[in-house]
Amino acid sequence: MSDLDLRNHFLIAIPSPSMGDTVFAKSLIYICQHDDQGALGIVVNRPTNLTLGKLFEQIRVPLDDDELKNQPTHFGGPVQTDRGFVLHDPVGHWQSTLNINDHIGLTTSRDILEAVSEGQAPQRLLVALGYAGWSQGQLEQEMAQNAWLSVPAAENILFDLEPEARLPAAMALLGVDYASLSGEAGHA
Repeated sequence: MSDLDLRNHFLIAIPSPSMGDTVFAKSLIYICQHDDQGALGIVVNRPTNLTLGKLFEQIRVPLDDDELKNQPTHFGGPVQTDRGFVLHDPVGHWQSTLNINDHIGLTTSRDILEAVSEGQAPQRLLVALGYAGWSQGQLEQEMAQNAWLSVPAAENILFDLEPEARLPAAMALLGVDYASLSGEAGHA
């Protein structure tokens, strides 16, 4: 693996003719794992029409918290869209958690949802269905082809902002306005 480690970074798709209306256009992806096996990330700015209340009904776990019930689940990416992924702060002690840093974890086990049901939710969480994945060396190759911008992630963007504000806020970390990026190829 190269020395590039994008774990705990945001990825922003660069508008280009090849990106077009692909699944990642205008997406902000939080990279949870990046190692010699590849990379895994969660799209964090694409809420779905499925609320947490409806999701919990589908998995037969009660959820009485009205605020949580109305939160949307997110489209996490095109891989395993039938599987749930919970980004959360703090990391906690769940059956299947990937520690991303000292504060943020990604959990795929049902016990975290049961804890949410029982009022023992992590302080901040984002529930997504599916993930974005790259095979060994694939993300590095795409970065070399200037398909993505990357910036160290900010937890407030991830958890405290509304989904539609996350991409512009991540771009602001780079000092760039997303609207100023062009999808047109340049000509000299």
